[in-house]
Amino acid sequence: MITAQDLSGVMAMMPAFATEDAADIRAKSTIDVDNLQSGVDRIIRDGINVIATTGSYGEFHTLLWDEFAMLTRATIEITNRRVPLFIGCTALNSREVVQKMQLVQDAGGEGVLIGVPFYFPSTVDNVVQFYRDVAEMFPSLAIMIYHNPPLHNVTIPVDAFRRIMESPNVVAMKDSHRDALQFMKLMEITQGRLRVFVNQGQYYPFATLGAAGCWSIEAWNGPWPLLRLRNAIEAGDIETAKHIIFELTTNAIGDPHNLSWRETAMKLAAGYAGYCNPGPLRPPFVNIPDAVVEGAKRRAAYWNELSAKYRPQVETLAAV
Repeated sequence: MITAQDLSGVMAMMPAFATEDAADIRAKSTIDVDNLQSGVDRIIRDGINVIATTGSYGEFHTLLWDEFAMLTRATIEITNRRVPLFIGCTALNSREVVQKMQLVQDAGGEGVLIGVPFYFPSTVDNVVQFYRDVAEMFPSLAIMIYHNPPLHNVTIPVDAFRRIMESPNVVAMKDSHRDALQFMKLMEITQGRLRVFVNQGQYYPFATLGAAGCWSIEAWNGPWPLLRLRNAIEAGDIETAKHIIFELTTNAIGDPHNLSWRETAMKLAAGYAGYCNPGPLRPPFVNIPDAVVEGAKRRAAYWNELSAKYRPQVETLAAV
């Protein structure tokens, strides 16, 4: 099983690679396995540390059951345990989460990324009970908590982790919703048993407070700026780390308060960047405003400039 000690660096939040007809509301099989395998194999070879699937960027909310199953099996097969892999199993209800986790386990998966079942807000007690239940049902699966309060309608307070961490296979969390003081309290409670991945723009200074790494959607535009940031943080090169953080947060894409075109727009940017071919957006996100398209193109062009700058540095360090 994946352990907390296996987890650090850059976690790439994978798109649900889509076929050319995926924007058609009548389409029933929209996972482009060839592009998925090509993209995953490339990003592993280029040095990414962890992969997670089927979050909000990974379009779990737009996939049919058979598509989720196809994506799960294909990703497990191509990853082949070269890096830790967490299959996203978030759903509107707990029973569907269990159904997805069973599929992951049967397919040979080792880790799952799970958000609290949503639609109506959950209480903190029910959040704790949910994670306890699924952890007990699947003791051989490593669980990464997917904490996304704007979409899941609940903020998990730091004190709740005293109870959540009673489940030994809860080993990590994808988060970006703590200030520095809350984060320090979280690290004090979890004592290294919970590896927390923060947003790429928080990697520094939160790494100095105990963050294991960062999660990134834009890794699929080309991972090199993020890998260079990782290398700088690991080497204690704070000035380079700060400089890259400033670059990553310049010309940012999307409005964090407009959920309709946040992760969705980033998938468009990945397509324009050309590192992989994520395919089109799935319904109902098919009428795309011109401003969103232009913003995605600008971000892709900017990211490619950063990749051209940092790829040689990353590859030189890797060769050494």
